[in-house]
Amino acid sequence: MRSLIAALILCIALPVAAQSQSKPALQPIPEPPPPPPGMELDPALEPQVTIIKRGADTVEEYRISGKLYMIKVTPPGGTPYYLIDERGDGKFSRQDSHDTGIRPPMWVIHTF
Repeated sequence: MRSLIAALILCIALPVAAQSQSKPALQPIPEPPPPPPGMELDPALEPQVTIIKRGADTVEEYRISGKLYMIKVTPPGGTPYYLIDERGDGKFSRQDSHDTGIRPPMWVIHTF
C-alpha cells in the first residue's frame, strides 16, 4: 500500500517538476544566404496570372512569356477545374482538381 501511495505521489510530482524548469534562451534565426551567382530569378519566367469574372464564374489565366498555358475555372458553389495546354499547340484539355494524371493500364485479359 505504501509503495502505491509513493508511486502516485511520484506520478503527480514529475510533471510539476518538468514544467518548473526554466526554458532555454531562444536565439533569432539568421537570414538565409543569398542565392549562388547565376541562380537569380528571371522575372520573365514568373507566371503572370490574370483573374477575370465571366458571369458567375471566376477564370484565372496563367501565362509565361505572354503564352497562355493554363486556365483555372472556378464556378460558384462548385469545385474548380483546369484547362491545360499540354503540348503547347493551343488545344486545351480539361482536368479536374482531384485528377492526378495517373492512368493505370486496363487491359482485357480474359472474357467469358
